Amino acid sequence: MAAQRPASRLSSGRPRRAALHPGAWWLWAVSLGVAATRTTNPLLLALLISASAYVVATHRSPAPWARSYTAFARLALAVLLVRVLFAVALGSPIPGTHILLTLPEVPLPHWAQGIRLGGRVTAEAVVFAAYDGLKLATLLICVGAANALASPTRLLKSLPGALYETGVAVVVALTFAPHLVADVQRLRAARRLRGRPDRGVRGLLQVGLPVLDGALERSVALAAAMEARGYGRTAEVPARVRRTTAALTLGGLLGVCAGTYGLLTAAGGSYGLPVLLAGVGTALTGLRLGGRRSPRTRYRPDPWGARAWLVTGSGAAVAALLTLASVRDPRALHPGVVPLVAPTLPLWPAVAVLLALLPAFVVPREPS
Repeated sequence: MAAQRPASRLSSGRPRRAALHPGAWWLWAVSLGVAATRTTNPLLLALLISASAYVVATHRSPAPWARSYTAFARLALAVLLVRVLFAVALGSPIPGTHILLTLPEVPLPHWAQGIRLGGRVTAEAVVFAAYDGLKLATLLICVGAANALASPTRLLKSLPGALYETGVAVVVALTFAPHLVADVQRLRAARRLRGRPDRGVRGLLQVGLPVLDGALERSVALAAAMEARGYGRTAEVPARVRRTTAALTLGGLLGVCAGTYGLLTAAGGSYGLPVLLAGVGTALTGLRLGGRRSPRTRYRPDPWGARAWLVTGSGAAVAALLTLASVRDPRALHPGVVPLVAPTLPLWPAVAVLLALLPAFVVPREPS
């Protein structure tokens, strides 16, 4: 009887390369999002979007969850358009002299002072809104890159035990969403073949009720299967450990919020980073203690190797260098709109953004 090949080898006998840790993709994408919050320069933001899009295009897997990048890109475009439309319809506090058009102004009562509907639309206000909306759109696209590159089921294995139940709920929700879309398409096609309406309130009710019934049936079946496999069972932990865990986790999260607020404000630059690091350390300690309630083992855990460090380091370097550039040369990273000037591409911040392309060259592509 022929011996079986090891599971860690391909059919050709070559060793299978370990996939990149999903947490590295998330840290890389979140770092790019942090870098996007430090600038409103549309050229740098376009570089960030291009870098993330190139990495997604070269390393996205054919799995259904990897298609979320397109949805996030559409959402980012919608956010940008809504931000500009709000500036046009509701006005902007940015003064300007270049009038693009004048809309009919709606008179408002005295208690709504400071709010304007219609009136003059200036180029300065529109450009400022476009810069602000593009920054938020870039942040959404970076989050979409993380969703497209990191497998949610593999990321679930890397979560600490204290967050395991929450992670299971998120993964189940992400798994059920494609089934709901497929059910809606199937039922609408069936109603069209039978000559029945599939639009409007009546069509929505006729399609929505069967979809809801099927979702409830799948939920009950999944709950029974999870119960049979022991999901949700916890170990006995002393009350003192539970109270300590709750205090550490809550205090750490408050420290993270306070530190993040300090980093985003000019007055809190001195205490923001120490408070943020202390909050992260305290929260991690609380999560580690909370993991004692759900002891579990990991089947083939994802290793954190040199490539994971390189990917995480490239994103962190982009965030750190753009943060430094925003302090040293704020005019280059925040082009002015009063007076209205064309944005320029600063050299070394642009080179720093190109470091985000490092994962495209150091991470091997997954076989299709």
